[in-house]
Amino acid sequence: MTYWMMRLALPLCLMTIPAMLAAQDAAASPPAAAAATPAKVYKTVPIVLTTSMGPIAIELEVERAPLTAGNFLKYVDQKRLDGTVFYRAFTFAPDFPNVGMIQGGTQNDPKRILKPVAHEPTSQTGLTHDDGAISLAQGAPGTGTADFFIIIGEMKGLDAKPGDAGFAVFGHVTQGMDLVKQIAVAPRSPTKGVGPMKGQMLEPPIRILTARRAPVVAPAP
Repeated sequence: MTYWMMRLALPLCLMTIPAMLAAQDAAASPPAAAAATPAKVYKTVPIVLTTSMGPIAIELEVERAPLTAGNFLKYVDQKRLDGTVFYRAFTFAPDFPNVGMIQGGTQNDPKRILKPVAHEPTSQTGLTHDDGAISLAQGAPGTGTADFFIIIGEMKGLDAKPGDAGFAVFGHVTQGMDLVKQIAVAPRSPTKGVGPMKGQMLEPPIRILTARRAPVVAPAP
């Protein structure tokens, strides 16, 4: 078990539900009057992860998280994610079955990984670990390569905060969250995994057949 996998496991396991709810309260919607101002539209790049269970469409935040999203696009364009897997999943069942995550990627395979990317904290990008967010796994800031996780529900405790750089959100699922939730409850090994990750390793893992850029659909006139 690599250090970065343990690094990701600890905050997820130690985070309490009250802390999560407090984070959600802190991010409450602004007053209705402020909603009248049109939200800024940021540039994104669409990709599709085609898995053995079906496709997951993702918009990468190339404007707000240019380093992390750009890094992921390198793996997509060089086909380095083809043949990798989703290997870990969990939910906070039975109390919160709709909160959890799935994790996949290269598993630090030296034949697949590129140079680590600099950390882009959520305090800098303005992104957050909300439902459908895709975020980069890392052992420490600046060590992330191509392992990633997709959030189910909200886990804003993984955002940057004083004394904790958190994890780098770099996109959101736009289609396929139903599939993400299916993967989250797929069969898991009762014995594989170290420490808090024991019982969270998918068996069998869910294959990522391909990762490709998707056609950009022009908005209707």
